Amino acid sequence: MSNGYSTTLYPNGVSNAPVGSVLQTFSAPDPTINHTYFNDFDVYTSGDWTNTATGSVTNAIVAGDGGWLSLLNSASNADLNSLQLKVATFAITAGKEAWFKCRLKTSSATNAALIVGLIQTTTTPLTVTNGVYFSKAAASTTLTAKVTGSSTTSTVTAATMVDDTFITIGWHYNGSLVQIYINGNRVASLPVTNLPSSALNLTIAESNGTAAAITTTVDYILCSTERPSTSQ
Repeated sequence: MSNGYSTTLYPNGVSNAPVGSVLQTFSAPDPTINHTYFNDFDVYTSGDWTNTATGSVTNAIVAGDGGWLSLLNSASNADLNSLQLKVATFAITAGKEAWFKCRLKTSSATNAALIVGLIQTTTTPLTVTNGVYFSKAAASTTLTAKVTGSSTTSTVTAATMVDDTFITIGWHYNGSLVQIYINGNRVASLPVTNLPSSALNLTIAESNGTAAAITTTVDYILCSTERPSTSQ
């Protein structure tokens, strides 16, 4: 039975490689054009991440369609549970595109403090000195998008979060603006006046706003940057 969709077949492949390059006849898009990290969290390898925590935390895969990573912190006020990839392996290059996308939810849209995106390597992730990221303060359901360079920040309101409800967040640096996306729709943009020039670290961090544990659940996370040159 037809579902109303059709498929266009390219049996000889497709390519985004420059003419004359080593991969010009490669039968798939050149994966080296961008530097990309994607995790759908069917598997969580703790050794890939630096976990900065206050008290006892649990980070583990839980049952859920698509693979879910659960971050559970301890129950004192301001207890932190932060995951950063081991090394700051991303950088935003002026004039080169970059993308970020993540689907997540939190058990308390009001009490959780959240940071998700690219920021500097740090043990205090709620204090950002450099980054392109989403932020939510405790005692607020408002999710903001931010661009921070040398501790100077541009901010825009992105969405309102709801308890235990998934939201898909994303940003796209197109070379002149950082465009903000919520649930697949572009909702705002940020200037790049404060675009960070240092290496950045993919980060997921939560903290309590009251003396109660918070659970943040991440379905997937993606970050990709255009390499400065296709010859690299």
